Amino acid sequence: MVVKRASGGSETEADGSGVGWRLWARITLLGLAGLLGLAFWLGPRLVAFHLNPVLPTESDGVDKAAADLHESLIVADLHTDALLWDWSLLDRRGAGHVDLPRLVEGRVAVQAFTVVTQVPRGMNLESNTDDSDLIGPLAVLQLWPPRTWSGGLLDRALHQADKLRRAAADSGGRLAIVTTRDELDAFLAARAPGEAMVAGLLGLEGAHALEGDPQNVDVLFEAGFRMIGLTHFFDNEVGGSAHGAEKGGLTGMGRQALDRMETLGMLVDLAHASPALIADVAGRATRPVVVSHTGVRGTCPNARNLEDAAVEAIAATGGVIGIGLWPEAVCGETAADWARAVRYTVDLVGAGHVSLGSDWDGAVPAIVDAAGTARLTAALLDAGLGPDEIAGVMGGNAIRVLSAVLPAGPARRARTPP
Repeated sequence: MVVKRASGGSETEADGSGVGWRLWARITLLGLAGLLGLAFWLGPRLVAFHLNPVLPTESDGVDKAAADLHESLIVADLHTDALLWDWSLLDRRGAGHVDLPRLVEGRVAVQAFTVVTQVPRGMNLESNTDDSDLIGPLAVLQLWPPRTWSGGLLDRALHQADKLRRAAADSGGRLAIVTTRDELDAFLAARAPGEAMVAGLLGLEGAHALEGDPQNVDVLFEAGFRMIGLTHFFDNEVGGSAHGAEKGGLTGMGRQALDRMETLGMLVDLAHASPALIADVAGRATRPVVVSHTGVRGTCPNARNLEDAAVEAIAATGGVIGIGLWPEAVCGETAADWARAVRYTVDLVGAGHVSLGSDWDGAVPAIVDAAGTARLTAALLDAGLGPDEIAGVMGGNAIRVLSAVLPAGPARRARTPP
């Protein structure tokens, strides 16, 4: 439409371009907002799916002997980072490694959900510092509470714990969080008839989330945490990482934190710990300690994996070593490679000190996902382990250690983050 108007004694043309421009701007802004929302929703999921593939298998299945044995097992896994990613634990997904339907399908009865609060840029196995952080941007993209975006490592841990509590509350009894020995015993008794149930155990990957205050051990305990990994990919206030700059032993704060964990009934996890830290903790601990996810240098020599002396020190506490399911842990991509690492560790310290420590959804490829654990049972049979040894490795040993360390009575009420 074209009209003429007078302005200052001269005629000018005016058309609808002003209205049209405003309409175009609004549509553009709405489109950008939609694209931004899609990016926030889809971006982290694409990252998670890309970083957590399941490796292809050459096997056509599991034979009847292995399948029958697996059906009799109580499977327990000591490490998944599934709470880092904002997807539903209750629904089956076509990617990643862990969700409730796949845990049930794999007969996983007890699953440790470990929370990550900081990882450095350029993360490597040799030397890292704590002066960078990749979890902050992920927290922003996934729209975690703003208190978790910059720093707030303890808040990041509590936020992920709250995600597990919400999933358990929405699961209709299929997912429970265990915090005491009594709860674990009751869960296993309820599950014995074959109920499709999974018990979750909350763990922390890296005591830097204590933010330099050993009293935060109590905060985590109140929030339902029952396992703390002392280090992750860099040194922190409690001790040295195998991948840190100094790789030192247990600090004064570390001794306070360790003693408090043992008093409360929390598992000490030495995954990623330096050799000096492992030696110090093994010499001080009065209860079994664990390595939730690792490999062993006897079959796969690299800085991520445990030397024989470390394996022996952990076994001497009565603890267990969780053998991981990613290629760098076992120097291979098959269930047979995993079983080879298990066999080596069993031969070194006995079948009672070896466990499954998958690192599912930990930004690594996995040899099997949670639904595929029968392939691990078959591989252990092929490696020459007997049924009782396999029952221990696949879950019995981890459950024994939990029963030895967890507090006996009813837990204090879990704290809900503000």
